[in-house]
Amino acid sequence: MAWSATVLTIFPEMFPGPLGASLAGRALDRGVWALDAVDLRAFAHDRHGTVDDAPFGGGPGLVMRPDVAAAALDHARTLLGESGGGERPAVYLTPRGRPFDQARCRELAAGPGAILLCGRYEGVDARAIEAREVEEISLGDFVLSGGELAAMCLVDACVRLLPGVMGAEESLVEESFSAGLLEYPQYTRPQVWDGRAVPEVLTGGHHERVRAWRQARSEDITKARRPDLWDRYLSARAVAADREGKG
Repeated sequence: MAWSATVLTIFPEMFPGPLGASLAGRALDRGVWALDAVDLRAFAHDRHGTVDDAPFGGGPGLVMRPDVAAAALDHARTLLGESGGGERPAVYLTPRGRPFDQARCRELAAGPGAILLCGRYEGVDARAIEAREVEEISLGDFVLSGGELAAMCLVDACVRLLPGVMGAEESLVEESFSAGLLEYPQYTRPQVWDGRAVPEVLTGGHHERVRAWRQARSEDITKARRPDLWDRYLSARAVAADREGKG
């Protein structure tokens, strides 16, 4: 069975959107993965399709009702004969979730797919998240109008890792985060542009020097721009060296 994404949203017309173009779109057309956008309003209990209500305790905005969110999640799991926690993890895209990273992306891509709950307004009633064991994931320390764009980003990141999607799959090995570092700078023709030349080491044909240069640039950039990643990289390297010494 193909990797499958079921998106629960009040705006199903937003999909596939960008996911229907480029690598993800071609893979979708070939059946490498499948997409189902489900309208949350179909699980409302009134003829107006109401999915939200005022928050208990007061405050601005509206909160998505737990009965609506839970019914949609149950429906998504039933579609593929899933029950309980289900084979596909359910994910709620929210700024308060754990940061989404390449490691979690690889885990999701290696599985059967994901069910993605897109919040709006002030979010989803916490009881539905708890009762249905939904994983909360954030794309970063910022707030979007809703979870749809975040869901698209998550799906795109996973789909590009599926077998047969990338034209040059070896590029997956060298890109940012693959080894815990940001990617080194890239250059192409012309060799001199606007008075700026491509670094000489890249034009000499010495593969080991190129590899060393790229490694050094990745380390420099990561250290300067992402000290959190740099610290984790150093820690991982120290653990590996310790294991090698003990071995």
